[in-house]
Amino acid sequence: MRRRRLIDDEANHERWLISYSDFITLLFAFFVVLFASTYRDNQQIRKLSRAIHNGFQTLGAFSTDESSSGGPYASLAADQDTNTSRVHNDQDTQNPASAGSTTDMLDLKRQLEAVMGKELANHEMNLEVTPEGFVISLRELGFFDSGQAELLPGAGAKILGVAKVLSRPGLEIRVTGHSDDQPIHTAQFASNWELSTARAMTVLRLLVNDGGFDPTRISAAGFGEYRPIADNSTPEGRRMNRRVDLVVLQTRNAPPHRP
Repeated sequence: MRRRRLIDDEANHERWLISYSDFITLLFAFFVVLFASTYRDNQQIRKLSRAIHNGFQTLGAFSTDESSSGGPYASLAADQDTNTSRVHNDQDTQNPASAGSTTDMLDLKRQLEAVMGKELANHEMNLEVTPEGFVISLRELGFFDSGQAELLPGAGAKILGVAKVLSRPGLEIRVTGHSDDQPIHTAQFASNWELSTARAMTVLRLLVNDGGFDPTRISAAGFGEYRPIADNSTPEGRRMNRRVDLVVLQTRNAPPHRP
């Protein structure tokens, strides 16, 4: 009986299939995990690539045709995702400067450069594209006397020319005043805080009262010397820091422009 049982056990040649099937199952699970990780990474790369591409579009580096079809990023459109709700949420979280129509923002940039041509050449104004939006810097030269908040003769007309371009619906303006780090204490202004804020308010009142800008789409702030764009250790750097910035933001649901 013992010999017969040993013969029966030796005759079972398919027991290796149990170990083999376990190995195949584990291998399948391993590749599923790898695929899931790779797919998730690709989604993040697509989002990052699209955000970088939109930023360069705002700067005018790519033409509209290149971005809409056949361009280097055409395969990244909408993350190649059939989940429309995910695409919609991604667009809602985009920077305000890149939200909406890129063509409109590029057209706005061209119009601003045309209106500001003389002032840009004279270094009285500067136009810069930032992640936050367009920044139009009104330098102290050509707009204010040193230590004063009243506009120089002719300065208001220059600002109103820019205001005509910015009066289109869907834009908001944040007027910010800035100064250098040289202390100031006069009968009118106790510090650079007061001076920078007063200059911002002067420009804001001009835009609302004379430029007809909607007061619900404009605000003002003064930062004194605490947000410099140049080195205060040089006269040229201090001149650049004495400025009033018009930060142009694009919004989705802005109220209609008041005539």
